[in-house]
Amino acid sequence: MIPSRRAFMMGAAAVSAAVAAPETSFAASALRALEDVGAPDWALATADVEADVAPRALNLVHGRAPEGLKGLLYRNGPAKFRRAGGSAAHWFDGDGLIRRFAIEDGRAVLSARFADTPKRRQETRLDAMVMPGFGTLADPRAEIGSADDASAANTSIHRVGDAVWALWEAGSPLAMDPNTLETRGFVTLRPDLKSMPFLAHPRIEPDGRIWNLGLNGAQAIVWRLAADGTLEDAQVVPLPRASYIHDFTATARHLVIVLQPWVHARNVMPMSAAFDWTPQAGTQVLVLDKDDLSRRRVHDLPTFGFFHLGDAWEEADGTIRFDVCAHQDMDFAAHGAQRILNGVPTGGRPAELALAVLPPSGPARLERTGQIAEFPRSDPRRAGQARRFSLHTIGDTARRPLACGTGVTDWASGRTRAFDFGADHVADEMVYVPKPGATDEAEAWLVGATINLKARATELHVLDLARVEEGPVATWRADVALPASFHGSWVGG
Repeated sequence: MIPSRRAFMMGAAAVSAAVAAPETSFAASALRALEDVGAPDWALATADVEADVAPRALNLVHGRAPEGLKGLLYRNGPAKFRRAGGSAAHWFDGDGLIRRFAIEDGRAVLSARFADTPKRRQETRLDAMVMPGFGTLADPRAEIGSADDASAANTSIHRVGDAVWALWEAGSPLAMDPNTLETRGFVTLRPDLKSMPFLAHPRIEPDGRIWNLGLNGAQAIVWRLAADGTLEDAQVVPLPRASYIHDFTATARHLVIVLQPWVHARNVMPMSAAFDWTPQAGTQVLVLDKDDLSRRRVHDLPTFGFFHLGDAWEEADGTIRFDVCAHQDMDFAAHGAQRILNGVPTGGRPAELALAVLPPSGPARLERTGQIAEFPRSDPRRAGQARRFSLHTIGDTARRPLACGTGVTDWASGRTRAFDFGADHVADEMVYVPKPGATDEAEAWLVGATINLKARATELHVLDLARVEEGPVATWRADVALPASFHGSWVGG
């Protein structure tokens, strides 16, 4: 089906309808929570950054950099939540700050810049967070002409062609310079598809081709792009239900769309208030043929909620497997991330790593591991292909809802090996970096950042996948502490 921007997009009128009422007391309560002497030490993970971070060398505080490790780690996440005239009410609604870690010749350099969005420019001028978001109501002062005007560009970051794209959920990619992080502007993939939604979790094939979705209720636009970002195709497909979809996955031949029972039930804002948890509906998986999107099948799984999936693969008999960090419900999305921003424990059970198995015939199943985990990653050279390893964070608890370590689960043995940085760290996801000249999946570095709460500093770590439980082989420390980020990517040197 050829996508119609008029039929698909929420448009200016729909977004403007989100401007319901001014936020009243949240700014003061959020600031009080951070200043309260009883606030958890992990409040630093959602602290505000007031300005861009000029390039600065990091100090090597442990070990030595591996020989031949060279490249760029980009990370994206919210870093400005509070303003005097009104603040964000949800962790997912802060302004996106792009971090750039450059590693070369044993040294590491950090720089960071805010995505220069219409949202940030307007809110800076008003000194108030006024735009509608995932869990934040709009202020009547918000000036919204399209979904891109409300974009926080705060979720993920990918190198595409000669730019890096900062991605959100409900609007266009935002192109930025890969070296200076200067904002170039929103990407229009085709003039008649301007401002169409483009999810923050594209699936990238080993040759660089990009697949992605854009959601609007019970329909999705399926984007197919060349490695340089050129649009190859865009089609609209119907979905069995209007589930909240933050992520999807893919094999070499199929798109795999998980439809959880957190379902759009009403046209209200903020976005999180529009969904109902309907566990009796179970979880479904829609499988689409990449060569013909009209060829589909649907599998039923037990009820679970989710944010993130790992790369899928298909076996010789047609069985599809993929890892998922399964939640018991979506209370974290609706309420838990608001509590984090207020410095309060979220309650509830963290996500658990599981393997979904979809046979070509017969019932599908969810094989739970019992391992608390989030942010699953793997070898990008094997995207859509059979693999052994999943990288993921560990250490979330009901009292401390942010990770403090990293784990590697081996699907061949069923064993998880992990390193816990300790209670004084908040850990971001790690990315997979092949060792120079290596082809074996086990020969890789894990590269990622933590916040050292005791030192009040961001740290960059390198671990050996084969010996992850031994901890970092190298750690650099910055002279600043940046808040927790969501997602990142590695570009080899």
